[in-house]
Amino acid sequence: MKIKAIALNTFKEAIRDRILYLLLFFAAVCIIFSRILALLTVGDRVKIIIDVGLASLSLFGVLMAILMGTGLVYKEIDKKTIYTLLSKPIHRYQFLLGKFLGLVLTLFIMLFLMSIIFLAVVFLHTFKIEWSIFITIFFIFIELCLITAVAILFSCFSTPILSSIFSLSFYLIGHFSWGLETLIEKIRPGIGKIMAQIFYIFLPNLENFNFKTEIVHHLPIPSNIFLLSTLYGIAYTIFILLLAMLVFRKRDFI
Repeated sequence: MKIKAIALNTFKEAIRDRILYLLLFFAAVCIIFSRILALLTVGDRVKIIIDVGLASLSLFGVLMAILMGTGLVYKEIDKKTIYTLLSKPIHRYQFLLGKFLGLVLTLFIMLFLMSIIFLAVVFLHTFKIEWSIFITIFFIFIELCLITAVAILFSCFSTPILSSIFSLSFYLIGHFSWGLETLIEKIRPGIGKIMAQIFYIFLPNLENFNFKTEIVHHLPIPSNIFLLSTLYGIAYTIFILLLAMLVFRKRDFI
């Protein structure tokens, strides 16, 4: 009940944030613009609309997660409200978990609204529902949950600006970490190769949640990949949250 109360309070605070609606507006503009772009481009118009639309959902969803997640804990510390909260019979992990769930709920609703606009644009162009799109939207949501956990982790010990930079770096590294696999193959056996392999294991691979190319071009995807990607996202999110709880527990507010 304590976690639920904090989550609902976080949700109420988040939906009043103007940045949230500003990003939602730009996301809607980009999604609608994809239809205009498709009409001006030579090629399969449906593929262009879906590609640009899914990219907009992912990009603006990540921006929402980072810009709001990095300020969740810092605002409480900056306004000194953290002292009032922690003086009550609330554990620090409950506070942090409540903040996480509240923001995840907010992102779910925002992603839902953006998805409705996106699916409406696709439907107006094709007059049919592309059910495969829901697969990509689902994994975009899993990625947003992970990015939210990362943003909260950095928010536990840094300022919003630095936390935003760190979270954005995490996102970019996560989508380019696949290049390490190619690098590992070219490195000669030795300490360098071992270090590269260790980095590859611990660095996030956010491409596990990226199925845009397969959905846009109707490429086959093995069913076990969906399960493995889902489990990977859940496990990594839990790991980051546990790390955030450990950092937050050790922090001294005096």
